[in-house]
Amino acid sequence: MQRRTLGQNLEVSALGLGCMSMSALYGPPADKGEMIKLIRTAHDRGVTLFDTAESYGPFTNEELVGEALQPIREKVVIATKFGFDIDFETGERRGGTNSRPEHIRLVAETCLKRLRTDYIDLFYQHRVDPEVPIEDVAGAAKELIAEGKVKHFGLSEAGVQTIRRAHAVQPITAVQSEYSLFWRGPEAELLPTLEELGIGFVPFSPLGAGFLAGKIDENTKFHPTDFRNHVPRFSPEARKANMVLVDLVKAVAERKGATPAQVALAWLLAQKPWIVPIPGTTKLHRLEENLGAVNIQLTGDDLKQINEAASRLKLEGARLPEAALKMTGR
Repeated sequence: MQRRTLGQNLEVSALGLGCMSMSALYGPPADKGEMIKLIRTAHDRGVTLFDTAESYGPFTNEELVGEALQPIREKVVIATKFGFDIDFETGERRGGTNSRPEHIRLVAETCLKRLRTDYIDLFYQHRVDPEVPIEDVAGAAKELIAEGKVKHFGLSEAGVQTIRRAHAVQPITAVQSEYSLFWRGPEAELLPTLEELGIGFVPFSPLGAGFLAGKIDENTKFHPTDFRNHVPRFSPEARKANMVLVDLVKAVAERKGATPAQVALAWLLAQKPWIVPIPGTTKLHRLEENLGAVNIQLTGDDLKQINEAASRLKLEGARLPEAALKMTGR
């Protein structure tokens, strides 16, 4: 497995593992024992970055990741997140965000227990809290870093001015946001800002929530609890219209002797050397497939052809429901 560096000195595998889908949002939770086995297999295959959050479950995903990685804790990088208003006792989402410094500290303490560790490698603010100055959030992270409870600070789905203000208080190691051939919004402002400031980028949904893997079409039925049922770009009409992008990726994959998912991930890896995608899965064969992307070399001509063809496509549907979109880019 190739290695990459986030920020100044956080070395991780070129591909990480997003663990959210093992517990939440893509249907019923997967079998815990099988997911522990999958996480450990990912490490055996060279993965060192594992991504979770207190809100996944809530809490159950951190517990899963903590149990899976406890025997190999010193060999891995665990990223988790704070920032939603969640009751510590019941796990009930009270709605909205909460990044008050005293709350961040409490979240850190409870995350450490669930993760079975005494430090968090990378602690992201999950969503920007409009009620709390970002300088106060970065200051809270700075204190946790000084105490050794957190190693690195990150932001998720933040706007560039917020990133600059936070970075001036506590250097940011990584920013996490959605990015793929299915959603290229970060290219306009975010990526140039991160490059300027020396901040790493961790794209989630690098396969477009599974769409770019080529197994979803307008007839696909999602489980009732799957969040994609509420996403405009996953309406049957949008899926049908957006198959033109999947067809493009499939054509490249056939030429390269790869799968569509591998091409989509290889495209991301080729954008910048400080980009570390975190595809998620609950299946061993998908894990193996995704990790194979590091061996797919897209030439300059390949990338040019993909970009030129993709630029001619008009994709349908917003990437998130309206209420969720309002929490991004602040």
